Amino acid sequence: MKPLFRRIGLAILPVFLIACEDLFSSREPGNLVIHFSTRPSSKAADLPDSSAFLLRVLDEDGKTIYDGLFGDCPDPLPVAPGTYRVSVRSCTFSKPAFDMPLYGDDQDAVVSSGATVDVALTCRQLNAGIRLKIGPDFLTACPKGLFFVQSEDGRLQYAYREQRIAYFQPGNVSVMLDNEGQQDILYTRELEAREILTVAVSVPGSAASSSSRISVQVDTSRNWTGDAFVIGEGGGNRATGADKDHAMDVATARGKTGATGVWVYGYIVGCASPFLGSSSETNLAIAGKTTATSKASCMSVELKKGALRDALNMVKNPGNKGRKVFLKGDLATYYGMPGVKNVTEYVLDQ
Repeated sequence: MKPLFRRIGLAILPVFLIACEDLFSSREPGNLVIHFSTRPSSKAADLPDSSAFLLRVLDEDGKTIYDGLFGDCPDPLPVAPGTYRVSVRSCTFSKPAFDMPLYGDDQDAVVSSGATVDVALTCRQLNAGIRLKIGPDFLTACPKGLFFVQSEDGRLQYAYREQRIAYFQPGNVSVMLDNEGQQDILYTRELEAREILTVAVSVPGSAASSSSRISVQVDTSRNWTGDAFVIGEGGGNRATGADKDHAMDVATARGKTGATGVWVYGYIVGCASPFLGSSSETNLAIAGKTTATSKASCMSVELKKGALRDALNMVKNPGNKGRKVFLKGDLATYYGMPGVKNVTEYVLDQ
């Protein structure tokens, strides 16, 4: 029997050693700090607030770590060591729709044991758009005609006086005319992400008895891309802090200590001292998300006596917690963390 026990022992030994190796190896949790590299452009009136973006974090096995609103995600987000895919979208877009530009970003982050990894999202428009410029002669020439813009994902009816942009996934998009039951494809074009194409349709003759009499032209003067709606670095929308429309978010401003007279924005999460409390009138803590719980995600704000303190302090204004505030001041260390001092202007969002 002894040789049998010896063989069993030798078989178990590698398993035991592996278990011991895992037991004594360092596998401390890490953190993901997820933020936008700058805020949405003021020109992009159709964008939701960044807190309303849809955020999803998956591990390397495809398991969902977080799936919800960006503003509700813990900050920082604790995770086990490993590789993660971070995806953000401005909305859910699955089929053609009017006035629904889709913005987003996908990034991979590798988190080692005990490490905090910064994930700066730079969002760009992911879908494409088309709008028709229908000549006034069409209403007379084709009083019962119906225009449609369509792709393999679906189609939208485009009325003569329609002014909105029809958005599609990148790919082939066609303009189709249904004239009293006769359907003709007038134009097809492969659209790329961020491209907004304007197509002019007119009737050169007195009537449109067939599709051969219909003129379709791409209005190149109105063909543009969505770069003006970029969330993140690039173009003229860099977060310089020069004015309110180019205010730096907390994650950006934390690395700019020493700058003076710059604009910063964030969400009020409590006092800087006591941290995240509500018993001090002289200071605040702001963060990129209302769910921030660590000093590494926050900035302190000095509230000097006067109108600024009266309007923003947590003691007299507990309802300010969670509200977005824009501040113009100097970036300096305050209460042991990057902060905003000597505030000269502020705007408290409703």
